[in-house]
Amino acid sequence: MTVASIPSVASQPPDPIHAQIADLCKQGDNLAATGQLEPAKQHYLAALRLLPAEHRDWQAATWIYSALGNVHFRLEKYEKALKSFQNAVQCPGGPGNPYIHLRLGQLYFERHQLDNAADELTRANMGGGIDIFMEDDPRYLAFLETRISPR
Repeated sequence: MTVASIPSVASQPPDPIHAQIADLCKQGDNLAATGQLEPAKQHYLAALRLLPAEHRDWQAATWIYSALGNVHFRLEKYEKALKSFQNAVQCPGGPGNPYIHLRLGQLYFERHQLDNAADELTRANMGGGIDIFMEDDPRYLAFLETRISPR
């Protein structure tokens, strides 16, 4: 999951700020790709701070929160990851995003909130199909298979 190519649309900050945000996110993505998760997190936080007031109204917030959540997930800081993805799902493009629902489901699973996990993983499956589970630990798909027949 990368955020460097955040689209420039009406629900984005003004162009100069958007360019700064995209640059910070690209740097964060590069750091995360090489396993430098703490420095990546700092870039995403800097990008988030550049968003105008009411930042949850901006589509860029969706991807920044998702990137932050993914870093926390990889660091096994599940509480922080959950908060990030809960924020992401409240931003434009968040509801119905298969990746966001996948991570929410995984995080609920880690918290042993299995009904919530099943709900979110089902949403991920409905939006992204079974392929969305292929890059992660197979136990999440195995759990979902105890609840539904994934497609």
